[in-house]
Amino acid sequence: MSTATYLNRILEPVTDALTPEMARLFVDMRPDTELQAHVDDLAKKANEGTITPEEDAEYKALIDAADLVAILQLKARRILTRSAS
Repeated sequence: MSTATYLNRILEPVTDALTPEMARLFVDMRPDTELQAHVDDLAKKANEGTITPEEDAEYKALIDAADLVAILQLKARRILTRSAS
């Protein structure tokens, strides 16, 4: 199984407990401009092949964090869709 699949399963009890208000907070989550600029810089270096091993490890950790947020947001959108029905 992929990491995303494991995360999805692990987070199921958490997201089952979300209220529509909390779900909206997850859906609206965005990185601050400084963090986004840093991620963009690391992505550029990775694409150009100029990323250092330390930066690569950091970039991979940031991607993992983004995967976690994306899963939470997907689950939160489902909650909001159900509560709107």
